[in-house]
Amino acid sequence: MLMGEYHHSLDEKNRLVMPSKLVKLLGSEVVITRGFERSLLVYPVKKWDKMIEKFSELSITKSDARKFMRIFLSSATSCKFDSQNRICIPGVLKSYASLTKNAIILGIDDHLEIWDEASYEEFLNENLDSFSAIAENIYE
Repeated sequence: MLMGEYHHSLDEKNRLVMPSKLVKLLGSEVVITRGFERSLLVYPVKKWDKMIEKFSELSITKSDARKFMRIFLSSATSCKFDSQNRICIPGVLKSYASLTKNAIILGIDDHLEIWDEASYEEFLNENLDSFSAIAENIYE
């Protein structure tokens, strides 16, 4: 299980260091793509492959399915960790997530989220007060 919150910085070449304990769980290669609320999603290759199998069941005649696939898959990029546990964030994804120097990496069960620090703080400020109500809604 991937969990925890990690604060790291992007270097001048858009590389982000991943904590070694996360890299051990993810493997040597991941897929990174657009996420929700302007975050990035990072999946181990095996999990990504399983998701793609499910996506193939979506009907291309459904407008929402086409829109989702375009947004989600068009930016998907396979990345390998270098010897210092860094991955390079492609420019289009860096721009999408408004990543600046300071990033936050979140372990979310079977994947990671990467947020710009200011964006994540804003998300927390907007949602922490309703945390109990959110939990109540999803566990009914």
